[in-house]
Amino acid sequence: DGVPPRMALTEADIQPQLTRRRPGQSRLTTPRAEKDLVTILSGTEFGYTLGTPIGLMVKNEDQRPGDYTEMSCIPRPGHADFSYLVKYGTKASSGGGRSSARETIGRVAAGAIAEKWLHDTFGSEIACWVSSIGKHAIPEEEVPQGEDGFGWSREEVDQL
Repeated sequence: DGVPPRMALTEADIQPQLTRRRPGQSRLTTPRAEKDLVTILSGTEFGYTLGTPIGLMVKNEDQRPGDYTEMSCIPRPGHADFSYLVKYGTKASSGGGRSSARETIGRVAAGAIAEKWLHDTFGSEIACWVSSIGKHAIPEEEVPQGEDGFGWSREEVDQL
C-alpha cells in the first residue's frame, strides 16, 4: 500500500531483486532451487499502478518439511527459530515459519518497488555490500570513491 497511481510497474521491475535474494546461489545458502518468479495479482493495470494496494505472488516450489524433522525439538544454530520460540512459545515444525528466509521475499519485493519509485522520482541509485563481519572489515582505502559517491555500483557489487 502507498504506491502512487500512474507509476510504470511490471514484474520485470521487481524480478531482478528477487533473483538476487534467491536461494541456491552460494555454498552459504540452502541448496533449494527456487525460481522466485513474481506475479502481480492486483494494483496495476496495463503496466501502471492504480494507487491501490499491490498484491504479489511468488510460489514456493521446493518445499521440504521433512528436512526439519531432526530440529523439531532443537533449534538450528544461529537461526531465528530459537528467538521466535522464546518470544511466542511455539515454532513451525516444518521449517522457519516467520523466521524463514522465504519470509523476506515480501520485503524484498516491496523494496524493489520503493527503489523504482526513488529512482524515477529522484534519480536515486542504491547499492550495498557487506563491509565488515565482526572485527573483520574491508579497509576504507579499498572502497572506491568517485564522482558518483562512495563505494561500488550495483553492477560491480553483483560481480564481486
